[in-house]
Amino acid sequence: MVQPDAVGAAIRSALPDAKVSVEDLTGGGDHLQVSVVSEAFEGLNRIRQHQLVYKALKEELKSEAIHALALNTSTPD
Repeated sequence: MVQPDAVGAAIRSALPDAKVSVEDLTGGGDHLQVSVVSEAFEGLNRIRQHQLVYKALKEELKSEAIHALALNTSTPD
C-alpha cells in the first residue's frame, strides 16, 4: 500500500513542474488512477511519457505497493 501523496511526491521529484492527481480506486492504496501534466512530455509519444512516470515510481511498482496503475499523461496545452 502506498499513500497518494507519496505517489505525487515521487512523480514531482522526477518531473518538478508536474501537476499530479492521484485517485485510489479501491481504497486499498494499490490500485491507482494517476494523471500527470508536464512540459517534460513535450515532443514525446505516449509510451515515452508513461516510461518517465514508471521510472519515477520504479520502487513502488517493483515492490508491488502499486499493483495496478491507470495512467494519463499530457502536456499543459
